[in-house]
Amino acid sequence: MQGMDTKSDNPWKDTPEISARIVTAIGRIASVMRSGMWEFATAENLNPAQAEILQLLQSRSQGVRLSWLAAQLSISAASASDSVSALVSKGLLYKARAEDDGRATALFLTEEGAAMAARIGGALGFAEDAAAALPVARQTELLSGLFKLIAQLQKTDRFPEMRACLSCQFFEPNRHPGKSAPHHCAMLNVPLSVALLRLDCPEQLPADPATRQRNWKVFA
Repeated sequence: MQGMDTKSDNPWKDTPEISARIVTAIGRIASVMRSGMWEFATAENLNPAQAEILQLLQSRSQGVRLSWLAAQLSISAASASDSVSALVSKGLLYKARAEDDGRATALFLTEEGAAMAARIGGALGFAEDAAAALPVARQTELLSGLFKLIAQLQKTDRFPEMRACLSCQFFEPNRHPGKSAPHHCAMLNVPLSVALLRLDCPEQLPADPATRQRNWKVFA
């Protein structure tokens, strides 16, 4: 009779697929960062959604629409409106006419809101320090992998638009094949390595849908 403590011939048979472990790891990292955000937000009499709204507006001096905020946060327009109203009452946001459409309303940071948004970055400094502790080559490899993952997620139409280099009309993929900086920024007229690609660039001008799709296919 086989003993109850006999080891399995395949001890790793219950190991989840690599893809599942990647998602689990990202989820755990997100939980830790969310906890850091909770601590900061609570201390500043904010909730995490309000803190994230301040972050999103930090480098958008032209203001944003409520519908855009809701899409970025993956929440309803009503929920976004509640958070915006709370931030307006705290003196951190104000509403004004949109620069691109005088009939529409946009949201802008007040001076106090801009200062608060700057402090939020410090609340997540521990995560940036952890990433910075990796060798530079590993950081670049990880960034490239994240671009590839985002490219795949965009195919599901569940990932909100970003001001990323790959979504910009000035981005020219693989203009310098075989080089350490294979891509090109036509606005600055300089080659771009993966390490220089941005996920959120204030100077970005959105490319047309076909161009964006072509660009992201570089990492898909």
